[in-house]
Amino acid sequence: MKKIAAVFLLILSGYVLVGCNTMHGFGKDVEKVGDKIQEKSAR
Repeated sequence: MKKIAAVFLLILSGYVLVGCNTMHGFGKDVEKVGDKIQEKSAR
């Protein structure tokens, strides 16, 4: 039972790390869009 729990936690931590990288990239994309909107509104 402990081996199954350990494998499950290992897989879960892998998904969390991948999710963090994905959200970080998404945040950069949103930031770029916000910058473009500010540039156009400043004109």
